[in-house]
Amino acid sequence: MTVTPRAPGRGTDTAPVPPARAAAQAVDGADLTAHTRRFLAKATLITASLSVAGSLLGLVRDQTLAQLFGAGSETDAFLVAWTVPEFAATLLIEDGLAIALIPAFSFALGRRAQGASGDPVRSLVAGTLPCLSLCFVAVSALVVGVARWLVEALAPGLPDPRLAADCTRLTATCVLSFGLAGYCSAALRAHRRFLPPATIYVAYNAGIIASMFLLGGDWGVRSAAVGVAVGGCLMVAVQLPSLWRQLRSHPAASSGVAVEAPPKNLALISAVLLFAMCRQSQVLIERFLASTLPAGAISYLNYAQKVAQIPMTLSLMLCTVTFPVVTRALADGDTERARARVERDLALASCMVLVGAATVVACAPQIIAILFQRGAFTAQDTAVTADVMRVYALGLLGQTLVGVLIRSYFSAGRPAWYPTVAMAAGVGATFWIGAGTVNSWGVSGIAAANAVGITVTAALLLVGPPGKRKGRAGARNVHRARRPGRPLTGAAPTKPGSRGRGRRGRHRAAHRRPKTRGSAALFGSSRGVPIRTRQVLSELSRLVLVAGVATAAGAFAASGPASQEVGLAAGCVTVAAVFLMLGRALEVQGCTSALHSVRTVTRRLRHGRSS
Repeated sequence: MTVTPRAPGRGTDTAPVPPARAAAQAVDGADLTAHTRRFLAKATLITASLSVAGSLLGLVRDQTLAQLFGAGSETDAFLVAWTVPEFAATLLIEDGLAIALIPAFSFALGRRAQGASGDPVRSLVAGTLPCLSLCFVAVSALVVGVARWLVEALAPGLPDPRLAADCTRLTATCVLSFGLAGYCSAALRAHRRFLPPATIYVAYNAGIIASMFLLGGDWGVRSAAVGVAVGGCLMVAVQLPSLWRQLRSHPAASSGVAVEAPPKNLALISAVLLFAMCRQSQVLIERFLASTLPAGAISYLNYAQKVAQIPMTLSLMLCTVTFPVVTRALADGDTERARARVERDLALASCMVLVGAATVVACAPQIIAILFQRGAFTAQDTAVTADVMRVYALGLLGQTLVGVLIRSYFSAGRPAWYPTVAMAAGVGATFWIGAGTVNSWGVSGIAAANAVGITVTAALLLVGPPGKRKGRAGARNVHRARRPGRPLTGAAPTKPGSRGRGRRGRHRAAHRRPKTRGSAALFGSSRGVPIRTRQVLSELSRLVLVAGVATAAGAFAASGPASQEVGLAAGCVTVAAVFLMLGRALEVQGCTSALHSVRTVTRRLRHGRSS
C-alpha cells in the first residue's frame, strides 16, 4: 500500500536535500519556511477550533446520557457496546489507519509532483479503497453476529447483557462508516485539507445527541446506539465532496517519467493496527474489571475518562496538522527537518496537556458538578467521578507522549514492531495492577492502573528499542563540524590504508554486529525520526515540576469559594498564571512555543478582521 522511503545514509538511492531547501531553514533550528509556518498556523487554528467544538459536543452528549439515563445498569450496558466505536475510532480514524495511509498518500503526492505518468493518487485509491471497504463490511457483519458472546467476554458480570448485545449490534455499523471516514481524513490531510476532517466529530456527536432526544422516550438507551450509526454516516458525508474535488482536480499526467509504483506494505499496516488494538485494549481491561463492581462503576470510569482526556485530545491537534509535514519531509530525505518538528511537537503538546492535567486535578469536583450533576446524576455520583478523574489525569502526559512518539516510528512508512512491544508492556502493567487493586480501591484502582500502564509505554517509546541508542547519538552529531578523516557515522578516524585496530578490534566489531542485526530483526526498523532523548527528558522534568506547583496553587484557589462556578474560574486562572510565570522563569521551551503559537494565531485573527 505504501512505499518504504529510506532514511538518509541508508542506501545509495537516498534523495539529497536540495540546497534551496536547506538555505530556507532558519539558523535557530526552525524547520519550516515562512510560508509553511503561516499555513500550519492557519491549519492548527481551524483544526483546534473545530476539535474544541467537537469536544464540547462530546460533553453535551455525555451530559445528555447522564441526564436521561443516569449512572446505572442501563448506561453500563450501553457503555459496553460503546467499546465498538471506541475501538473503531482508534483503529480507523486516529492512530491506526491514518498512520499507515498518510505516508502512502504523501509519497503518491510526491510522485505526482515528479510528473509520474497517470495519477499516482488515483491509482492508490483504486488499489486500496475497494479492498478496505470489503474488509470493513466483513468486520461489521462479524460483530453483529457475535454480539452476544462479545458482551459476555467484555463484561461477564453485567446485569443486563441482552440490552448490551442489542446496542452492540446497532453500533457495529460504525466499523464501515468509521473506516470510510478515516480513509477520507487521511487522504485529505495528506493533501493539506484540514477543514473537512476537523468537522467529523462535530457531525458525529450531533447525530448521537439528536437521536437520544428524538428516540430516547421510546427506545431508551438504545437511541444512543442508533445515534452512533447515524453519526458515523455523517462523518463520511461531510468529507466526501472535498475528497472528490481533490481527486477530480488533477488530470492524469502523460509526461512519461518512469517512477516505480508503490508496493502494498502489508507489514506496515499490520504493525500499525496491532499497536492501535493493543493500546485500545486498556479500555477492555477497565470494563472487564469494573463489571465485577457494583452497578455504575463503568459509568463512573467513562464520564471521568471522557472529561480528563479533553486536554490530551486538544494537545494532539498540532500533531494531526504536522504529521503530513513530517512524512513529506522524510519522503524528501530531510530527516533533520522532521526531527526538529517532532521535538517541537513534543515540547508544545506536553506543555498543553500538563496545563490541562493540572486544571483537572485542581478543579475536579467543580468540573464534574457543573457538567453532570443534574437529573439522574446525584451528588454521590459527582464525588466518585471526580476522584476517579483525578487519578486518570496522572496518566495524561503518558497518553500525549505516546500519541506524539508513535508518529516518529511510523512516519517513514516502514514497519516497526517495537511500539507494539512497548504497548504490550503497558497493557500488562495495567491488567496486573488493576487486578491487584480493584478489590481494595475500586474504580480508583482501575484508573491508577491505566495511568501507570500508559506511562510505562511512553517511557519505553521515548527510550527506544535496544541496540538503537548509538544510532540516536549519531543523529545528534550529524550537524557537528566534521573533522578531517572522520566520517559522519561517528566512527573513529582512520588513516588512509590503515587496517584499523588489529585482530582484537576486528574480533570485537564482529562480535558486536550480530546483536544489532538481532535487535533489528526482533523490533523491525528503528524510529523513522530520531530524537534527542536526553534533551526531551530534561524538558519534560521541568514541565512536570511546573505542573505540580500549579496544581497545588489551583486546588487551593478552587477550594475557597462556595460557588462551583466561581471556584472553577479561580482554579483555572490560578493554574494558568502559575504555570506561565514559573515556566518562563525556568525557561521551559514548551511555554515559549505555546506563547509563540498564541501570538501567531492572534496576528492571524487580527489580520482576518482587518481584511
